[in-house]
Amino acid sequence: MTTCVYIAGMSSGGGKSTIALGVTELLAARLGRVAAFRPLVSGPEPGQGGLVGSPDGAGPGSGHSATGDGILDLLAGHYGLPVGHGATYAEASALVGEGRTEELVTRIVGRFNELARTVDAVVVIGSDFGYQADHAELPAEVAFNVRLAAEFDALLLPVVDGRGRSAEATAHATRAAFHTMEQLGAQVLAVVVNRAVEPTDVTLPVPVYAIPDEPTVAAPTVAEVVRALGGRRLAGSDAAYQRNVLDFLLGAAHVPTALSHLHDGALLITPADRADLIVAAHAAHAAGLATPAGLVLTLGEKPDRRISELLSRLGDLAIVGVKSDSFDTVAACAGLEGRPTADNPRKVQAALGAFATGVDTTGLAERIAAPHTTRVTPLMFEYRLIERARAARRRVVLPEGTEERILRATDALIRRGVADLVLLGPTAEIERRARDLGLDVSGATLMDPVTSPLRDEFAHTYNELRKHKGSTLDAAYDRVTDVNYFGTLLVHSGRVDAMVSGAAHTTADTIRPAFEIIRTVPGVSVASSVFFMCLADRVLVYGDCAVNPDPTAEQLADIAVSSADTAARFGVAPRVALLSYSTGASGAGADVEKVARATALVRSRRPDLAVEGPIQYDAAIDPGVAAAKLPGSTVAGHATVLIFPDLNTGNNTYKAVQRSAGAVAVGPVIQGLRAPVNDLSRGATVQDIINTVAITAIQAQS
Repeated sequence: MTTCVYIAGMSSGGGKSTIALGVTELLAARLGRVAAFRPLVSGPEPGQGGLVGSPDGAGPGSGHSATGDGILDLLAGHYGLPVGHGATYAEASALVGEGRTEELVTRIVGRFNELARTVDAVVVIGSDFGYQADHAELPAEVAFNVRLAAEFDALLLPVVDGRGRSAEATAHATRAAFHTMEQLGAQVLAVVVNRAVEPTDVTLPVPVYAIPDEPTVAAPTVAEVVRALGGRRLAGSDAAYQRNVLDFLLGAAHVPTALSHLHDGALLITPADRADLIVAAHAAHAAGLATPAGLVLTLGEKPDRRISELLSRLGDLAIVGVKSDSFDTVAACAGLEGRPTADNPRKVQAALGAFATGVDTTGLAERIAAPHTTRVTPLMFEYRLIERARAARRRVVLPEGTEERILRATDALIRRGVADLVLLGPTAEIERRARDLGLDVSGATLMDPVTSPLRDEFAHTYNELRKHKGSTLDAAYDRVTDVNYFGTLLVHSGRVDAMVSGAAHTTADTIRPAFEIIRTVPGVSVASSVFFMCLADRVLVYGDCAVNPDPTAEQLADIAVSSADTAARFGVAPRVALLSYSTGASGAGADVEKVARATALVRSRRPDLAVEGPIQYDAAIDPGVAAAKLPGSTVAGHATVLIFPDLNTGNNTYKAVQRSAGAVAVGPVIQGLRAPVNDLSRGATVQDIINTVAITAIQAQS
């Protein structure tokens, strides 16, 4: 499973470049293949090179960038990592403005997953909306990053900017960062205070790391200042333009005064006719009294030729020419910050050094490697379904080939390579409907049961299977023209692996042919169904919610075992709770006794399963209630498979949870048949159909 660390700032900026470098180096040393990802980037628009308004390069105009983002450029260039992003800020703004936030999240998650499946670990550098003034309607940064971290199953590393804060203020911000993230449901790895000016003494349930302020990391280089000012190089080597600018000095005083203020890293800004200051700065550099970053000559002038010849003999200093006057130039430089770039290894090493000084890298690595609660969001579950179905494609028949939603789902399934599809219905009508809708279903096989050469074979097969029920060949010949019977016979004959129907038919219309033709697995007394209930951070399995009105104790035990096996097949560790209106021995009555007998049967048939019952719903899923009602139970409070005593309870509960908790209900998934046949709700969306086909294909794999 891919390890993911999500770096999220608590405010705009914050120096996430340093944290990204340190975490990337740590993961690369221990896990091997690492990638970097940003949910949102500005886009590959030409701008100011390495110098940006945001110290993280998150805002517009972050440079002539291959990736559209300064941090991704840094990590790709320095480490040779594969990198990716979810969307640009402009794209995100457009989607959110149209009320399509979920589409934005789906796009970001999809692109993250494409990158994550190729590597062992991903470093995610969260969004930074503080410099996106044109896109103010985007979601709140902290909540948006926490949502994405959950979708990525990532450990979250919040970053607090310590710059300009007292120790007390930093401690307050650090505590607020942790509690805010925790209340939003994040799995917080640690809290990092970057550019800490004063020692930070905070006790939290997670480590707090304070990275000292290293001025050279955020200092712009002379080259970055040149790009910011739109200046031109007049003198100096490439190395001279990589010097860090630690201060800006306006050259308006006499030489003695100017020299008293000239120090290492100062960029002297003065008119070109101040030959005295220009020569004095070079002389100070040559004599070793100070190493200024360079000079900026204003008003569009150059030094006299004879002065230039003299300067060339006094050492290698960058000299920059700009058209603005000295005061405007100083004003333009105010607040400029640089950031580490791949072509400035000294700055990268300074950032890594600061990270190593403030962070217990061994302890952080151990926390990353330690087991943590794996979250499964609805998007994650859907993505994993698609990936598993694609891994070993199966052939699935969709009997309702003329239905618009089926055609739209077919187009999407073919494009994504989820399954090989067969559509049933009048061939010309299917083709016309698809054409009118602008869909491409040419990758599917089309069959018309009425005119199919298989009709005669299937009629004889069905007649043999049902003659004990009084079937005749003439009746069978008519019966197999029903698309659900024809589709079921395709499954029975092995020509396809599975069937999905129900978008335009009742559950009985879909399931009855399967009961008559395919029948149940030997040893299973009853076919049943489950729903995968995708909550915000986990997936639960509910059964039976669609097929059996009032199962006996023996049937309830079969439903529990089948549901546990289905859960395990789809990556949900089965902890089975057989539900009742009482917990343990607290109640009595026929309904409770039925559940108790079913629980005993499950334990005897499948001693490998963790099972509890009778148990109430709250005790099954809430650890606090479970501790009071069933202390010591391995299932209570942590159940993942919930078995309802009857259809009335199960069907109403799944719908109540779906509506009140905003859960995504995937199903019903029919289990216990010899081959997979699944029923769609008549209100199924296109995405519901896609999910059900993927689930059915996975069932067919085993």
